[in-house]
Formats: sequence, structure tokens, C-alpha cells
Amino acid sequence: MKKRVLSGIQPTGSPHIGNYLGALKSWARIQYDYDSIYCIVDLHAITAYQDPLELRNKIEELAGMLLAIGIDPAHSALVVQSSVPEHAELAWMLTCVTPVGWLERMTQYKAKSEAQESIGDGLLQYPVLMAADILLYQAAIVPVGEDQTQHLELARDIAQRFNSLYGETFVMPATHLPTVGARIMGLDDPEKKMSKSTSGAAHAISLLDPPNVIRKKIMRATTDSEPGVNFENPGAGVRNLLTIFQAFNEWSDDRMKDHFTGMRYGDLKKQVADAVVNALTPIQQRYHEIRQEAGYIERVLEEGAKRVGPLARATVHTAKKAMGLFTAD
Repeated sequence: MKKRVLSGIQPTGSPHIGNYLGALKSWARIQYDYDSIYCIVDLHAITAYQDPLELRNKIEELAGMLLAIGIDPAHSALVVQSSVPEHAELAWMLTCVTPVGWLERMTQYKAKSEAQESIGDGLLQYPVLMAADILLYQAAIVPVGEDQTQHLELARDIAQRFNSLYGETFVMPATHLPTVGARIMGLDDPEKKMSKSTSGAAHAISLLDPPNVIRKKIMRATTDSEPGVNFENPGAGVRNLLTIFQAFNEWSDDRMKDHFTGMRYGDLKKQVADAVVNALTPIQQRYHEIRQEAGYIERVLEEGAKRVGPLARATVHTAKKAMGLFTAD
């Protein structure tokens, strides 16, 4: 029996090449090795205000993009979080066994709360909902980036606490993760990870950017003061461009070194731009075909919710019985 893998992405901003190379590309690649559930986590998105019409459009846009990059609805369940109410129901039960101190020490909570005058309770409870996402489907493997490992460890702590209080109920998600993809940094600031939430036209390359926009952004990317590529000690911006090229073309380190050592930055940027455009063009074509097929995305998402629904209901039923809550057996 295949192990279950679960991962999710928020429908905010526009998916960019950092999302693709860091996670989404590997989602499509590993999906046949596992019982795969991929979740559009819209309940997480509303921890900050979202325009309702824009959020709905972003959900459909993201679903279309996930299908375009290769998520196979005949094999993997593609689910919108809010369409399965057990996510929120289990999150409340887990909230009741989670010490506030555990949540207040979360790095992302501290960083975001310090940057805002007023914060909603949803921001504090965000990691509990993430734990519910994972534990609801009894996921054994959760491929996440480095910035989410603390949340995964918290999910394990919550599961262990619940199991200790109420008996063995949840599968402990693995701390040993599959290899994650490349870590892509901002084109304008290569010291910071490329982010959907960072403003600035030169920061990220959207998966839907047309070729001329992609080329313009890459040609403006930050490099360093060297005359050409110093492969042994490249500046952060040059390293980022090399990482992007290698992640798209999947060249070996030796081939990268032989090809790029000493190359002038203008030529480097042109080759990186070609690699990005060549990789994204078929994805964009498939995306537009999907969006033009009336009702297709809605049908895929409805089928995904139906597929995982029995598992979600079974987990909540087991948890409720363990806690002594009323269940209609």
C-alpha cells in the first residue's frame, strides 16, 4: 500500500517560478509514487483580508496552473480546503489540546505580528489549521520547504499530545522529507526568497508572465561587480541565476561549471531567460486550454473533494469518539 503524501499552497498572489521549482514541479513528479492529495488552502489565505471575488478567481487560477504543470486528477486528489468542512472541525479539536505558548513561539507568527499593529486570531491559529490539514488525511509524508519545517514539527507535537491524552488516533507525519526543489531567491534582492507577497515588478517571474516580460525581468536581475561568472565564488544574484538555469534544465554541476565559468553576465542572463521561456511556454499553453474548457476546473475540484471526503469524515469521527464528543454511530 502506498504511503499518503499531502501538500498545499495558498491561492494568494500569482504562482511564480520559485513555487514551481521549489515545490510544484516535484509534486507532479512524485505523485505516482504515493497516494497523493494536493490542497489549495484558502482557509489559510483568509488570515489576512482577501477581496472575495479576487480570492475566488485566484482559487480557479491556481487549480488551472496545478493541472497545467502536470497534476493528474485521475490519480491525485486536487482539493480546495474550504470544500471539506472537516478541516475546520478538526482544527478546533486540535486547538483545544494545543498550548498557546507553542503557537506564540512560532517564527512566522512572531515576524508577522511584529510587523502589524493589529492581528487576527487566525494568524496565531494558522499552524493548528495546518496540523489539521496534515492529520485529517493521516498523511505519512508532507513535502515542505525549509520555512515550513517548524510548522511540521508542531503538527507532530500536536499529534503526539492528542494521542497521549486520548489514545492512538493520528499517524505521525514524517520528519524525513522527500528531496525538495531548488530554493529560488528574488531577482531584485537575491538575499531574500522569492515570494508571492513581495511587491515590486522586478522581484518574481510569474508562471503566466509572457516571454517579453520574463526576458526583461531577468535582464534586470541583480548580479555582482565581477566581469563574468566566478563559478567558485559567485555573488548571490549570479548564484540565483545559475540555480534557476540548472533547475529548469537539470544539468549536472560539472556541466554547469564547464559551460558558465567566465561567461559575461549579459550572456548568462540571455541563456537563463531562454531556459525559463522554453519551460514555461508549454505550461502556459496548457493552462489557457484548461481555462477555456467550460466547467472542467470545477468538476476536478468537486471530484477531489468527493474522493477525500470519506477519509476526512472517518478521521474526525475517530477523533470525536476519542474525546468523548457525541457521534451518531
